[in-house]
Amino acid sequence: MVARKFQVQHNGSTFDLDYDTDDGFEVLKFQLFSLTSIPPDEQKIFGGDDERTVSDDSDLEMISHKLRLLSIDEVEKEKTEPDFAKSDEELARLLQAEEEALMMQQFVASENKEQVEQRIRPYVDQVLMYEDPHRQEAARKTVPVDKLEEKALIALAREGNFKPTKNEQDHAFLLQLLFWFKQSFRWVNAPPCDSCNNETVSQGMGIANPSESLYGASRIELYRCKLCSNVTRFPRYNDPMKLLETRKGRCGEWANCFTLYCRAFGYESRLILDFTDHVWTECFSSYLGRWMHLDPCEGIFDNPLLYEKGWNKKLDYVIAIAKDGVYDVTKRYTRKWHDVLSRRVMTTESTLAAIIFNITRECRKNIMPEMLINLDKRDRSETEELERSLFSKDDTSISLPGRQSGDREWRISRSEFVSDDQYALSSSCPVRRCVDEHVTEIYNAFFPVVCELIEKSLDKSRAIELIESFKRILVNLKNSPFKRRRTTINAVSNGARLFIEMLPLFAQLLDALSLKRESGVKGITEICLASDPVKTSVALPVVFHALDDLIYNINTCGKLTKESLSWPLLKLNRICSGFVLASGEELPFGIVTSAFDGTRMSKWKEPNGATGCWIIYKLIDNQMHELVAYELMSANDAPEADPMDWVVEGSDDGGSSWHILDKQISQTFDTRFQRKTFEVKSHKLLANAFRFRFLVVRDAKATSQLQIGSIDLYARKSG
Repeated sequence: MVARKFQVQHNGSTFDLDYDTDDGFEVLKFQLFSLTSIPPDEQKIFGGDDERTVSDDSDLEMISHKLRLLSIDEVEKEKTEPDFAKSDEELARLLQAEEEALMMQQFVASENKEQVEQRIRPYVDQVLMYEDPHRQEAARKTVPVDKLEEKALIALAREGNFKPTKNEQDHAFLLQLLFWFKQSFRWVNAPPCDSCNNETVSQGMGIANPSESLYGASRIELYRCKLCSNVTRFPRYNDPMKLLETRKGRCGEWANCFTLYCRAFGYESRLILDFTDHVWTECFSSYLGRWMHLDPCEGIFDNPLLYEKGWNKKLDYVIAIAKDGVYDVTKRYTRKWHDVLSRRVMTTESTLAAIIFNITRECRKNIMPEMLINLDKRDRSETEELERSLFSKDDTSISLPGRQSGDREWRISRSEFVSDDQYALSSSCPVRRCVDEHVTEIYNAFFPVVCELIEKSLDKSRAIELIESFKRILVNLKNSPFKRRRTTINAVSNGARLFIEMLPLFAQLLDALSLKRESGVKGITEICLASDPVKTSVALPVVFHALDDLIYNINTCGKLTKESLSWPLLKLNRICSGFVLASGEELPFGIVTSAFDGTRMSKWKEPNGATGCWIIYKLIDNQMHELVAYELMSANDAPEADPMDWVVEGSDDGGSSWHILDKQISQTFDTRFQRKTFEVKSHKLLANAFRFRFLVVRDAKATSQLQIGSIDLYARKSG
């Protein structure tokens, strides 16, 4: 450990900051966030008398004690000539490398115009199938639209956006469509035997029969069963209508079918052809104002460097094919353009541009003039974007995985296998806001319920029966359409009368779920939406899991008495709605706020946290709380990645200094979704930030990751 002191200048003020080098540079940025309210991802730090840029711990080693902090916007306003000169020098080197690569290309590139056209032309006809209304309608019928729309709105709500614009909703729905497609389509290495369903081995190619040719299957792969010797045919269908039925294939089928789905829901879409043998999709996102990369095989979006940086692909030509033209988008997918140029030897750049221009002109010959103007404007904007992307460094914080689709041997044969350990997107973590007030409200709402159960002297079995009756009502409610959720309770049914008599006890819980009770005729009681249906959708998974926990805790009580009214049976005064930052996270499903959302369906994953990582929770509005207890829950799988040793710390100055509150060694979670509760018995500390330093996982030799299902922090009740 090395303790350092810095003087930080910002907006005319000077702050003193204590920094422990063992904490890591991201913690320093979080401390600066606490002092200045500039989020870490918007900070620009300068140090020393020469105002050098500070971007990591190695830069800090060269700085004595003076730092200056600006936001990115402030930097843009005060750019100086030396900064421009440095940028121009770097740009000149890149342009020189590109010019040299182009000169070399003139000597090695052929003029094989026909070969290039033969690669592109078949896809021009293929993308027109996506415009067929019958194919689009058939695609829409296979999609659980209501569920995907609900998931999209929930995803936005968990970021605090309960009133999204149409562009935001459309963007979120597209991502849910991608995730659903990834789960519903099947990758085929070798098809199982048609006769006995056992493994098969390749036996070469066959000839298409009329029914296969009808759907564009010009290639027929043959596979012989290892057990019964039956030969199974695997037609490589090109018609996405057939793929809606078979729902299987490799990257060609995946991208072909998914692009149809995108067009079926009105997204401007393009099929992307990588000449080094891969296919994916691009959609124009009105929310982002640009084209977005989507790979249905991998379930990854908006990470165009996946192939060059993650798969180590040696790209040459990446061509986008749409109903309105053909586009060379290679520059979107590389940061090594001069290297790529050296491999583009199929034809010269001018010949390729002419081919693309001619095909695009053919595609646009029947387009109205006003639409042509808009297309030309968008083309120019994209060209400028592609040029800028070559010099972008925005992606440096993201670690991209190797290829996951296809079996290991096949990926190795294509030189696209990196490591099974590197299987997901990981990133340094920005400060994220926890939208979890509903979790605390749900936990608090159980207090009047349990108090009444004790007051009525119900035994444990009767109390659990009552709670399970309420859970069944919520299950029925959840299964109804999310925008008009409603369920009915009939008082004359068996066991319902006592429940309806006690239903007022659940009023606070219904409020937390944005639900209300309505009385009807003939003993009918209805539970329905009270306000925004998305609030109910966000809260329902939390209450289901909380009900399960309550039932478990009642079962473990000796007897329901007033002495039972203690934590963890009642989880009162849970801390919520803070800001959270971590040493790392996995995108998009292992982000740091997943540790605080109250559900078992999510988890925080730190891809490199097996032998050390951290997570910080900062209270809003500089609130101060004394931490009296906390609860950790194991995640759904991978027990080897459970935390085993950790330290809990509190800070009364927003994270500048830390005080140890609790230590745990050799803790193990025996089951998945197991909650373990810990009381904080150290000296009382009013803190506005808390930090968990996880030191090691259960089996650091078996994994590089740490994962945890949930973290709940409980404060001493005020007053």
